[in-house]
Amino acid sequence: MIGAILCGGQSTRMGKDKGLLQLNKNNWAQIAADKLAIFHLPIVLSVNSKQYDEYSTVFNAIQLIRDNETLEIHGPLCGILSVHEKNSQEDLFALACDMPLMESIILQKLFENYKSNPGYQAYLFTTDGEPEPLCAIYTSQGLSAIMEIYQKGKLVRHSMKFMLELLHCFFIPASEDEKKFFLNVNAHAELNGL
Repeated sequence: MIGAILCGGQSTRMGKDKGLLQLNKNNWAQIAADKLAIFHLPIVLSVNSKQYDEYSTVFNAIQLIRDNETLEIHGPLCGILSVHEKNSQEDLFALACDMPLMESIILQKLFENYKSNPGYQAYLFTTDGEPEPLCAIYTSQGLSAIMEIYQKGKLVRHSMKFMLELLHCFFIPASEDEKKFFLNVNAHAELNGL
């Protein structure tokens, strides 16, 4: 298994790259990587081609996986499949860089469910019945199946939600107290109180 920090968004509403925003003397991408470090996994950062140069001044270039622009896919699915292409035998523990309230206890719960419930292709939480695909474990077998569907021209939508409909998923309902950890910060107004 490898850990993949998803940093490749456009950050249009934030106005600056979210992965490089500072919180308590560290950038968000590093904070997310540190949270996955409890599992002693190799960590990579999924970035788009516009981000690559700037990220390579902050992170070791070996850790950076640039979106494969030959994939006619946008958004987080492109990042996940690009990481999968480079590590096709590895299951993927994916975490978005813009979930600054995420806690290791949630990641641990996800990992324990992955280990104790074999046979699924994806493991993730739901909040209010909706999936949380940006903090999830995807098996190499599941991602290979998605790549095959894409290559056959049958991946008719490129959203994470549609991808999940094609996978055998293990869903973990988040409790009321756990919902806050999945806050996805997209704009300056949402930074208050972090």
